Amino acid sequence: MTESRVKKFAELLVNYSIGVKPGDWVWVRSSTIAEPLAKEVVEAIWAAGGTTTLTMSSDGILEAIYRVASNEQLEWISPVDKVLFDEADALIALNAPSNSRNLSNIPPEKQQVAQIARRELTETYMRRSAEGSLRWVTTNYPCASYAQEADMSLYEYENFVYGATFVDKDDPIAEWRKVHDMQQKLVDWLAGKKQIEIRGKYAELSLSIEGRPFINSDGKKNMPSGEIFTSPVEDSVNGWVDFTYPAIRGGREVEGVRLEFKDGKVVKATAEKNEEYLISQLDSDDGARILGEWAIGTNYGIQQFTKSILYDEKIGGTMHMAVGAGYPETNSQNKSAIHWDFICDMREDSEILVDGELFYKNGEFQV
Repeated sequence: MTESRVKKFAELLVNYSIGVKPGDWVWVRSSTIAEPLAKEVVEAIWAAGGTTTLTMSSDGILEAIYRVASNEQLEWISPVDKVLFDEADALIALNAPSNSRNLSNIPPEKQQVAQIARRELTETYMRRSAEGSLRWVTTNYPCASYAQEADMSLYEYENFVYGATFVDKDDPIAEWRKVHDMQQKLVDWLAGKKQIEIRGKYAELSLSIEGRPFINSDGKKNMPSGEIFTSPVEDSVNGWVDFTYPAIRGGREVEGVRLEFKDGKVVKATAEKNEEYLISQLDSDDGARILGEWAIGTNYGIQQFTKSILYDEKIGGTMHMAVGAGYPETNSQNKSAIHWDFICDMREDSEILVDGELFYKNGEFQV
């Protein structure tokens, strides 16, 4: 990753995604592999008048903790984490694994213990995000592990990342403002609508969005972005979806997922690979089988599946939905220790109707 592009990437995160102001306290949470980007991010924050707390970790450290820790230890919450979640003005998360499968041999029950213990932190994070008292952005630093997952060379993957984030453009911020304007027209059209019907090759699903606003995801929280999303009315989801892409979580790749819903709850879940892990996550808590998010990817510049949810859920022509915690800013009432996204291709023999009107067909908006 060339130094100039790293610097430009950092400035996009600091000055656009977070919009750092003098006096802001920014928590920078980074993988050790992303240190070149973390350095530029920290410098850009201080240049903008902010201050930073930097926390760095690695796959190896996380794996070592899971391997030796007791359940009682995994339930411990660092008071430092609590202060950061409660009081930081902004969070920039820089992801870069050395091995994306490093937790694949850790029993899912141990991961579940840690997830449940951190539920209060997750709820604080989502509440403060909805209030606007915590601005945040998460992004991936181009590294060998991500490139391998995407079946690309590191050079190819870097170019893919710069294209998807507009860092290769003269004015990335202007490009993201165009994305915002395009998506805002869709969000405005959806305002006040009540019922969604999804029909097609891979899904037959109905859900209510009454009283649930859509959010324009324009690079302020995910970089890159390109999606509109909401949280369905909790007890309204009925039907089934066959997800066309693998879902990756906790170092495990779950393939061929089919979820069947009745009155808002997943009543049957199957998978061709790692079904046991899928079920274990859905049984995390009372909210884990409820749909916390329904969304449409709008980034037609991203067409290749890379096994990174940050990019894959934005693929233009797809929809995705997450079981578990919903977003307070969409008036969701659902709480859970998990929020797990699943992606479905909508580019063939599919349509979405909103209050009976054709909104989306074969991966393209119709309004």
